[in-house]
Amino acid sequence: MLRNTSGYGGGRMSFFTDFMHQKVPEPGKVMPGYYRRALYASGLFLVCYFCAYFALIPIVSGRWEWVPGVLGVLALLYLRRIPHMNIIWNFLAVCGMVILWCGWGIYTFGWNYGLQHFLIVLLLLLFFNICISPWIKILSCLLLLGYRIFLFSFAQSHAPIYSLDPTIGIIVQTCNTVSYFLLSAVICVLFSSSIQNTERQLRLDNENLNKEAGTDPLTGLPNRREMISILEDFRKTTPQEPFSVAIADIDHFKQINDTYGHACGDMALVALTDLFRAESRDQYTVCRWGGEEFCFFLPGKNLDEAGVLMNDLNFAVERMPLEYEGTKFNMTITIGVEETDFRSSLDELLKSADEKLYLGKNTGRNRVVV
Repeated sequence: MLRNTSGYGGGRMSFFTDFMHQKVPEPGKVMPGYYRRALYASGLFLVCYFCAYFALIPIVSGRWEWVPGVLGVLALLYLRRIPHMNIIWNFLAVCGMVILWCGWGIYTFGWNYGLQHFLIVLLLLLFFNICISPWIKILSCLLLLGYRIFLFSFAQSHAPIYSLDPTIGIIVQTCNTVSYFLLSAVICVLFSSSIQNTERQLRLDNENLNKEAGTDPLTGLPNRREMISILEDFRKTTPQEPFSVAIADIDHFKQINDTYGHACGDMALVALTDLFRAESRDQYTVCRWGGEEFCFFLPGKNLDEAGVLMNDLNFAVERMPLEYEGTKFNMTITIGVEETDFRSSLDELLKSADEKLYLGKNTGRNRVVV
């Protein structure tokens, strides 16, 4: 038996199963802001719409009809009750008014004036209601579809109560169409803008999290994980470009912590970071490798060029004055430098630089080993 391995069909089924198994929160009184605004917009629209119909029907038919007036009053009362009902009861209230209006309107004026399109507004409010389960949404959708089919069948077999003049009929149909599109557009704008804002905020939060995950909190430098990612990206995008790496370690850093305290050690790390940034002149990227160790990435530099840069940096660190609570002191660093040979792995390259660093540590410190 052949199986579909392209992932297209599986993706569609996954989307459907994810939709059907989504978790539904409890319908408390607190509604999402976008849904509350959509309900207010719908309620306000219905008040104006029903009142307009209540006033216009005597003009086109010569007699009063009380259903639009009653629905207008109900819509006005509904507007006042929105904050006091949960999200499901709010949705059901709108459903009741729209369903009653569509049924009465088609019974009174017939099918050709577009009143049935307002049922689609209920679909928008239905599927964006986070407190209705997927099964209920699908069942409600089918019920609305069945109701629309029923109204169509009824309109085909029963003559409307009022037969409007063709010119007036065109005006009524145009007003209904414009009203439906405007209400749908307002609801879609409210829903889509909320979704876009949420997605935008999630992207920003993810970017911040990724940045924090790759940043040392004390110095603000990239951490080991981020440096490895930088090196891997460089080797992947420019495989023929030379580069060097260097690993530096603060000499006798434990003595600084033991003598002056860890707060002094942190101050020294921050001061050293500022010096590294000031001396870089865009010739290297530095990260906090861990503890008192730093790693340097020198793109485009061979071993001799990298050695010169690291020697200058070593001398700058030695000359840098430090002071903590009135006590002045100095630091030195030892650095091991290695150049890529285009064959060794990144781990091997870093291991070689680390070995040179410890060679410098064992032969006196405060030096650069290339």
